[in-house]
Amino acid sequence: MKKNGRPVGDLLREWRQRRRMSQLDLALEANISTRHLSFVETGRSFPSRDMLLHLADRLAVPLRERNLLLLAAGYAPVYAERRLDDPALAPARRAVDLLLAGHEPYPALAVDRHWTLVAANAAVPLLLAGIDAALLEPPTNVLRLSLHPAGLAPRIANYREWRAHILERLRHQIEATADPELIRLAAELEGYPAPDGAGTAAGGEDYGGVLVPLRLATPGGVLSFFSTTTVFGTPMDVTLSELALESFFPADQATADAMRDLVGLAA
Repeated sequence: MKKNGRPVGDLLREWRQRRRMSQLDLALEANISTRHLSFVETGRSFPSRDMLLHLADRLAVPLRERNLLLLAAGYAPVYAERRLDDPALAPARRAVDLLLAGHEPYPALAVDRHWTLVAANAAVPLLLAGIDAALLEPPTNVLRLSLHPAGLAPRIANYREWRAHILERLRHQIEATADPELIRLAAELEGYPAPDGAGTAAGGEDYGGVLVPLRLATPGGVLSFFSTTTVFGTPMDVTLSELALESFFPADQATADAMRDLVGLAA
């Protein structure tokens, strides 16, 4: 069977090469013979549904792409893809809302696989004053919002450091998923001109290369944050597997105090 004219074995080989694994590496991981794997990739042997899922698991193929592999092989997709407002995902959505609200007074947001904003807590809009309204129109892309000259870019004190961090993260995501939309997004972001007087100095506390802070200039001074990413640990739904929570923590006491005051005044 083929997907867009390509045999399923070609697709498996592409994922194996993307993971920088030899046939021997994958065969050992999957506990099959190298000969059998070679036959699967060349089309001389046709994988069963279970074997295809097993190989996809060893290759850490994203759930969305596992469904595509199954379809290419003539099997029905295994993983559902529901909207976040689907009743079946209500417990997960409640968990997201609780995590976002519980992180206040510090900013936190949820994004999908393309960095489209799904939800945000009350602290996030307070940091977006003065941004071009067009960038905030749904669907809002948070990476575009961050690096666009009409977005947060002119206010990021360590713009070049933060830009390099974002683009590197995006490159790793593209390597893992081969998502064409992310490839287009990366090209767009890389093409943005640096804002006038773009921040270059790291400034603030030295994290010794362990963390890349976001240093945001505000009327009350420069606020400094570091971020963490939370994902669902055992998702069996495509939408949940692609959902990530970005939580920003104060990198210094002045930022912690400023965010408490800011959210308190807005409440």
